[in-house]
Amino acid sequence: MSRFKKYDGGDPLAPPVDLAEALEAIGQDVMAGYSPERAMREFLRRGGTDQAGLDELARRVAEKRREILQRNNLDGTMREVRELLDKAVLAERGQLARDITMDDGDRAFRELMLDNLPTSTPAAVGELASYDWQSSEARQAYEDIKDLLGRELLDQRFAGMKQALEGATEEDRQAVSEMLSDLNDLLEKHAGEGVSDEEFADFMDKHGDFFPEQPKDMDELLDSLAQRAAAAQRMLNSMTPEQRQELMELSQQAFGSPQLMEQLARMDANLQALRPGEDWSGSEGFEGEQGMGLGDGTGALQDLAQLDALADQLAQSHHGARMDDVDLDALAGQLGPEAAVAAKTLQDLERALRDSGYLKRGSDGELRLSPKAMRQLGRALLRDVAERMSGRSGARETRTTGHAGEATGSSRRWEFGDTEAWDVPRTITNAVLRDGGASPVRIQVDDIEVVETESRTQAAVALLVDTSFSMAMDGRWVPMKRTALALHQLVRSRFRGDDLQLIAFGRHAQVMEIEELTALDARWDKGTNLHHGLLLANRFFRKHPNAQPVLLVVTDGEPTAHLEPDGEVWFSYPPHPLTIAHSVRELDAAARLGAQVTFFRLGEDPGLARFIDSMARRVDGRMVSPELDDLGAAVVGSYLGSRSPASSYREHFGDWHGGRGFWV
Repeated sequence: MSRFKKYDGGDPLAPPVDLAEALEAIGQDVMAGYSPERAMREFLRRGGTDQAGLDELARRVAEKRREILQRNNLDGTMREVRELLDKAVLAERGQLARDITMDDGDRAFRELMLDNLPTSTPAAVGELASYDWQSSEARQAYEDIKDLLGRELLDQRFAGMKQALEGATEEDRQAVSEMLSDLNDLLEKHAGEGVSDEEFADFMDKHGDFFPEQPKDMDELLDSLAQRAAAAQRMLNSMTPEQRQELMELSQQAFGSPQLMEQLARMDANLQALRPGEDWSGSEGFEGEQGMGLGDGTGALQDLAQLDALADQLAQSHHGARMDDVDLDALAGQLGPEAAVAAKTLQDLERALRDSGYLKRGSDGELRLSPKAMRQLGRALLRDVAERMSGRSGARETRTTGHAGEATGSSRRWEFGDTEAWDVPRTITNAVLRDGGASPVRIQVDDIEVVETESRTQAAVALLVDTSFSMAMDGRWVPMKRTALALHQLVRSRFRGDDLQLIAFGRHAQVMEIEELTALDARWDKGTNLHHGLLLANRFFRKHPNAQPVLLVVTDGEPTAHLEPDGEVWFSYPPHPLTIAHSVRELDAAARLGAQVTFFRLGEDPGLARFIDSMARRVDGRMVSPELDDLGAAVVGSYLGSRSPASSYREHFGDWHGGRGFWV
């Protein structure tokens, strides 16, 4: 049965959000010491491989804001008024020169008046208010000044009014005056006893043509008017004192009636009282060459306010911020639909991460990576390890029938990394059932089942990872965690009969669950207590007497601490012979238990190399010195080697070249 839901925006053909990429990035940051919440925020900020992040959207918002300020200035109306004034004076001079019937004294007086007009545009316009124009063209240009000012002042408060009132009649102007009067009465009543729904509806029935956005109630009307009026006030604040003075003087000429300014001033006062939270005092610095009229300038200030709001939403800096806070409609209006699609994808990604079970809240309220997330991250790391191992010189993939053990008689779904043979009857049956018997049969990944096997020999694997301060200081902290998680995933998915214990050793050692180790912050206590780590490993081996012990040690330093009989830590640098003796004794104990030992040396210190090499030779083990990026492949390869006969192991992987860190 098909199910449909309401379209919620975005690109309907866009691919689903890539949780795998997001989870891997979040896991990396968590292992580096970030909280899961911060790690998720960082991924949303950076974005994915083919996904714009919040930083990119914020950059585009800032660029749009800067472009508005650098391209425009606020003297567009003044320029237009000056051009109309010059046109009127020029036409009048021409008429005076051509009119041979005019009295010479009258002509001289008029020319003298035009010659001595004030340099200030508002003063010149005011002085000509009572002038008896002889040229019809000049009279029309002067009337256009008053008409322009009226339309611009209205356009400041009601977007689109400048165009709507072009060529308006006296009746149209009277309708505007009546609307402003009724609007102010409505605002003042709302501030007092309140406005009923019927009163609001009556107002909209009478004057709705002036409000194309069609507000549904009084609050929507107030919000729309107050945002525009506040932007008009910010535009006035952004002008120079000279520009403000000129505008105030010119405003008295709007429509040839000072009453318009009185009504607008009354409306502004009412709106400011009803919506004091709007920004009525801000200002901006416009530096461009393109002059804007009063209406366009107010629109630009509204755009700037919207861009500022978007910048705040995209910053996600306040407590409890969510991607749902981002206004997608505003983003589309400012940056285009592709920006809104990118933000919608980030919203879906955040929601999916929170709702899919990858992140969960602990008892302390903090977000944590869930076991489901750990498995997903482990699979990603294991894939990376597999790619590195398959790319080694002389290495081949390990997909050999029966490599993991003997068949049990049952089958299971194929998982990445499986080397078992396909259960062909079950696989084909799944494909047939899925396609309803269609021909030909097409097999998909989800149809594949493999022969279930069990390991011939159970292993008890102890992975000892150095957590001393040098590991964090030298950038080895995250590779160490990645290695532990990849090995943990391999054991849990491919070798379920094996037991794995993770042991972290710094100034002292402790057994850790994978979630605990993954979230472990860098430790700055001095001390590399290999002795304690080996004690815990040997205790683990003794608990599994029938399993093959496998000891894997990742370290970048010689032992500098050991446990005293009373349980206290004894530290000495340079390494003390007593500490070395304690460590060697426990290593010998591991050898007596039959452990296969591999040391993974990080760093190029020659003394460390000699020490670890001697330790490995002492117990017939191996020393590997991989590059940091190859650490996971080295550890996993060593573990897989312990799970196969030596000949089979070399056949599939070759030998690890410890000095250079690659398989040969």
